[in-house]
Amino acid sequence: MSRIAYLNGAFVPLAEARIPVMDRGFLFGDGIYEITAVLAGRLLDNAPHLARLARSLGEIGIANPHTDADWTRLQTELVRRNGLHDGLVYIEVTRGVFERDFLCPTDLPQTVVMFTQEKELRDPPAARTGVAVVTVPDLRWQRRDIKSVSLLAQVLAKQAARAAGVAEAWMVEDGYVTEGASSSAFIIAPDRRIVTRPLSTAVLPGITRNAVLKLAERHGLRLEQRLFTLAEAQGAAEAFLTSASSLVMPVVAIDGRPVGGGHPGPLTTDLRKLYLKLAEAS
Repeated sequence: MSRIAYLNGAFVPLAEARIPVMDRGFLFGDGIYEITAVLAGRLLDNAPHLARLARSLGEIGIANPHTDADWTRLQTELVRRNGLHDGLVYIEVTRGVFERDFLCPTDLPQTVVMFTQEKELRDPPAARTGVAVVTVPDLRWQRRDIKSVSLLAQVLAKQAARAAGVAEAWMVEDGYVTEGASSSAFIIAPDRRIVTRPLSTAVLPGITRNAVLKLAERHGLRLEQRLFTLAEAQGAAEAFLTSASSLVMPVVAIDGRPVGGGHPGPLTTDLRKLYLKLAEAS
């Protein structure tokens, strides 16, 4: 079955979806995106993803083209048309199409694109072995809380990770870990406190991050939202990352140095199981 995309009001074969050269998302990175995980054909944590989409659009002055109910209907239909069981639904909204100029009319029709991707989320090999990360300087702009399609710094970080033969890059600013190139960063201190950086304009408000924090709190685990250094991360008992595309993923090495015993830790393993159990029950 050929993949189906959604483009500006119509479901079309992905190979036939076309966006004009003058689209501001292409020319300026002037747009917002969102990704929702799909498990057993069901959207996971979709309401907060749509809330973040609306917030990011508002922060850069693009009107939200759909209500949450309409977005959900479109996502669900796209999942159905692609026969997607486990994977991801991608949404992108750009400011629209106009002759290349930094300024454009304020009432342009938005460009809306959606597509799906198959992905093993429940039991990928990396969840059993854990992943390694490399650290890179955080080169991004100062509004990292906005889920912008301008992702060049993250692309460069991912290239650095690939060159180092690892799965992800953790970005560091002023000696402190901010987040991963496409994930939120967590460490577990030797006293079993779960530590992650607090929300601010320095990091994206991760939806899976927030779900994991609520889950940990519900199970009586100790949490601490504060800055942590690279040295503290390398000396942690465990570490993990979260995202819609990896859920809860153990981190077993940072810059070539093993974290804890160099294998997925027991608390991280339990958190992943708890998150999957909650997701499958929702």
